[in-house]
Amino acid sequence: MVLAQYSEAPQRAGVSSGSGNRKQEAVVSGVRGGKVEETTAKVGDGVSPVARGCRQFWRAGDYEDANGIIPAAHSSGGSSQFNFPWNFNLLGLDHVRVHPKFLHSNATSHKWALGAFAELLDNAVDEIVHGATYVNVDVLNNRKDGSKMLLVEDNGGGMTPDNIRQCMSLGYSVKSKSSNTIGQYGNGFKTSTMRLGADVIVFSRCPAADGKSQTRSIGLLSYTFLRSTKKEDTVVPMVDFEQTGQGWKRLIRSTSDDWNMNMRTILLWSPFVSEQDLIGQFDYLGNKGTRIIIYNLWEDDEGQLELDFETDQEDIQIRGANRDEKNIEMAKQYPNSKHFLTYRHSLRSYAAILYLKLPTEFRIMLRGSEVEHHDIVKDMIEPKTTTYRPQQLADGMSNNHEVVSAVLSIGFVKDARHHIDVQGFNVYHKNRLIKVALVY
Repeated sequence: MVLAQYSEAPQRAGVSSGSGNRKQEAVVSGVRGGKVEETTAKVGDGVSPVARGCRQFWRAGDYEDANGIIPAAHSSGGSSQFNFPWNFNLLGLDHVRVHPKFLHSNATSHKWALGAFAELLDNAVDEIVHGATYVNVDVLNNRKDGSKMLLVEDNGGGMTPDNIRQCMSLGYSVKSKSSNTIGQYGNGFKTSTMRLGADVIVFSRCPAADGKSQTRSIGLLSYTFLRSTKKEDTVVPMVDFEQTGQGWKRLIRSTSDDWNMNMRTILLWSPFVSEQDLIGQFDYLGNKGTRIIIYNLWEDDEGQLELDFETDQEDIQIRGANRDEKNIEMAKQYPNSKHFLTYRHSLRSYAAILYLKLPTEFRIMLRGSEVEHHDIVKDMIEPKTTTYRPQQLADGMSNNHEVVSAVLSIGFVKDARHHIDVQGFNVYHKNRLIKVALVY
């Protein structure tokens, strides 16, 4: 087995409220031909008017807008799909100038569902510099329809109102100028959440700093909402609060009517039945942090959830082709090789080897149980370490060979003595596993 830790890698291209039988309404605005249009959605019995449509991820890309067409990424008024101004006064709802279908096509970069989890874990690990001591991945129940939801939560620095808008736009990252963070391209949050489910709601609490008050922000990125209302642009409802003394007040960025419209839309299409229930999510965060809830999870072709929450109550697994029963049985017999034999279907196994090293004070929690970090170098017998430096660099690359060097740890799997045929290599970049090429 070869373990390679690169010092530098080439850059990638890319860019309801209500209770009982009371009926609730929410006005949802969109833009067509430069004019603001409003539609009224109704909900009763505390259940959002979710037209769930196709529940299989790989078939969910067919998108019919108000004109009955299925366009590619939208461009309007000379703005390309990668120009994302936030227009509060025009729409009332925070607005990204990109067609909703792009949310789905963008997420197809994750063919493997556990790779989407890794992106979210990366964001939490990047928050270690802001005091994060844990990331918690868990399963919740949707109180509106009883379905399963995913939770990813950390106690890092949280996001300001501006930062959460940048997070939920496309192709922007406040980390883009930092060389020691994992997520550099500002795309991971959108691709990962949309790969796991059709909808995501984000709660973030940012502590006071630089003379500014502590803030709370809520953002909803809902493919279900966009499809059901046949939006031609990605509309992202958001609301903010700021602390005043011992209480909280609404942080108005445009008008009170706009703020109220955002709140009504979030309640209507989120998994929460009341504003009190919605605001209560901040109680889980303490003084700072971010709480991400992904719902309307994707199903497989048989109508079962793509993710398996039942087989192991302390794990999240994948059904289907990634699950190899023979490897699972071998992992029980040869524990030294269990991570290599089960990482394709087990989030616990994958998260254990995802990072080469983690600070001892940082924990990855999965369904109430800590993931034990596993150093795969220790799985080797007769290990040797060497440094690879290319003899000839491509034009334009640094002449400093230290910059483009790769540290290689080479050895035999401990279970090789039992003729367990596991061979290949793992590539780590900036401490993060980016490539697994194993042969069984």
